[in-house]
Amino acid sequence: MHLNAFLMGVGHHEAAWRHPSTDERRILDVRHYQELAQIAERGRLDSIFFADNVAVGPRVKRNVTAVFEPVTLLSAIAVATEHIGLIATASTSYNEPFNLAREFASLDHLSRGRAGWNIVTSGTEDEARNFGHETIPEHARRYERAQEFLDVVTALWDSWDDDAVVLDPGAGVFADPTRVRAIDHVGERFRVRGPLNTPRGPQGRPLLVQAGSSEAGKDFAARHAEAIFTAQRSLADGQDFYSDLRERVRASGRAEGDVAILPGVVPYLASTEAEAVALEREFTDLISPDYALGQLSRMLGMDLSGQELDAPLPPLPEEAAIEGAKSRFTLVKRLAETERLTVRELIGRLGGGRGHRSFAGTPEQLADDLELWFTHGAADGFNIMPPHLPGGLQIFVDEVVPLLQRRGLFRTEYGAETLRGHYGLPPVHNTRAGSLSTAR
Repeated sequence: MHLNAFLMGVGHHEAAWRHPSTDERRILDVRHYQELAQIAERGRLDSIFFADNVAVGPRVKRNVTAVFEPVTLLSAIAVATEHIGLIATASTSYNEPFNLAREFASLDHLSRGRAGWNIVTSGTEDEARNFGHETIPEHARRYERAQEFLDVVTALWDSWDDDAVVLDPGAGVFADPTRVRAIDHVGERFRVRGPLNTPRGPQGRPLLVQAGSSEAGKDFAARHAEAIFTAQRSLADGQDFYSDLRERVRASGRAEGDVAILPGVVPYLASTEAEAVALEREFTDLISPDYALGQLSRMLGMDLSGQELDAPLPPLPEEAAIEGAKSRFTLVKRLAETERLTVRELIGRLGGGRGHRSFAGTPEQLADDLELWFTHGAADGFNIMPPHLPGGLQIFVDEVVPLLQRRGLFRTEYGAETLRGHYGLPPVHNTRAGSLSTAR
């Protein structure tokens, strides 16, 4: 199986920074993140991942979900690690293709082939207003922009041939200009001449990751993604999503092995199940209701600031009426309605992973659970989301990973040099050679 560590501050739980097992001062310390990556690398994990959004949000008093720009942070982590893959989130809605292509090509060079891009379209009004929009662009239009954005980025990565860099000091030749070409892209949203001013990276292209589970998101992932992060709360839901994505991948003309599907899991681990459940309760008890209501408002796209905590949610619209994060909206709606949760109960359930599945138990119980999902058609691996850091990652690496290794489910040593290699994928060779105009 594949294992990715989804890292966030001092833990995924929204109250992690308040718990005595964490040091809140480390949220702003680059050494903290370097050490987390080293722990993940010690466990031979495929990759680490940082989410991102481009707004502080309305609840800065209680928490901020993303502090550092992730490509910058991963560049600092690259020099402190040797093997672990480095995946950063970047939005197609609020970037330009040229800048983003250059950032990820640079990260790929700096890390010697360990870069990955988690492609998001961004779905909150706070983000839109930081870029001159009064409201979120329509969901379908965001994915149309994402498609053209990705076309431009991949063309820019391909604007250098694999062997374009010559580095011949005797002849005074840095690069062969016949192997570096403009892309001359003219589309509905972008006009980009190219070529990129960063040579082709060691992987050819970074690993492409996608996390949207709406219909448009799943179609986009089936066409382009090489790893898919998803939130599925039950084995049956995981199996349905897995089967659906596999069918879409086949329909797009790709091989099933080209895509790894990794559901998220938030593990609360202790030596007994009772202790693990008690640990989860400790975190839940630290949730600030006003912050949690703000988070819930963002997920549902509606203002719940005055909502009674011990009452159910007000009636919610259908997914089709939502322009924000459609799949997360539907997940939260289903959870609230099928389990008849009050708002207080719902924010407690969402506090650890904003809709991702939580697990409280022993390391062996978690290993059993991951094996079940992996062997029963629900996952190719997992997006591990420790509720507290570094302790939650340490116990997973030191106690769960060895169990998976002994069962023959996970590597004992790295067998590849690059992130694409960790995911069983070859480097991407330039298929555009000779098809574009030569750079001057």
